[in-house]
Amino acid sequence: MTFKDIFKSSFLENVTSISILDMVLAMALAFAIGIFIFLIYKKTYQGVMYSTSFGVTLVALTMITTLVILAVTSNVVLSLGMVGALSIVRFRAAIKEPLDIAFLFWSIAVGIVLAAGMLPLAVFGSIIIGVMLLIFTNKKSHLMPYIVVLGCNDHASEQKATEYIRSKVNKFSVKSKSAQKGSVELNIEIRLKDDNTDFINELAGMDGVNSAVLVSYNGEYAG
Repeated sequence: MTFKDIFKSSFLENVTSISILDMVLAMALAFAIGIFIFLIYKKTYQGVMYSTSFGVTLVALTMITTLVILAVTSNVVLSLGMVGALSIVRFRAAIKEPLDIAFLFWSIAVGIVLAAGMLPLAVFGSIIIGVMLLIFTNKKSHLMPYIVVLGCNDHASEQKATEYIRSKVNKFSVKSKSAQKGSVELNIEIRLKDDNTDFINELAGMDGVNSAVLVSYNGEYAG
């Protein structure tokens, strides 16, 4: 076998193993669904600092996964080599939000499904996932948990303040209490009845109340 025969049997066959139409359609859908994932991520992001680069990464990851799986499905030898090459890759980027992991897997899964030729599954599956994320992450603000940091002079003012808070909220739960001579501090988890937070102003003006702070948090508490 000459070098020309080897060239013809490997390279030229791989060139025609995937049609141009399939490649263009798969990559175009990967880009479109990647943009859709990016928009859902931007709409549902609830962290402190929004990262545009992570959103762009989701689009790129969808297209790159599609490209890799298209190559793997066209050549068995290449698929074995790809598995060996990817097994030595290590990523050190920290995931700041737990929901970011879902978006990463979503992008990878869409790329795999598109390259496998299951176009309706990729499209309708992404729509269903996107709608689900929009429903469960975009909650009304009064359903979110809040912490009230309350500072009082004595036990009597503490009771008066806590009874007032109970009358203004749906849920009341004391998370911690710190007492010193002449002062009492409480951390209270609450759920608001509506979006109105004016009761904090009235609470701070009550006799015996030194301070009243309302803080939004994610529902996790240590201590």
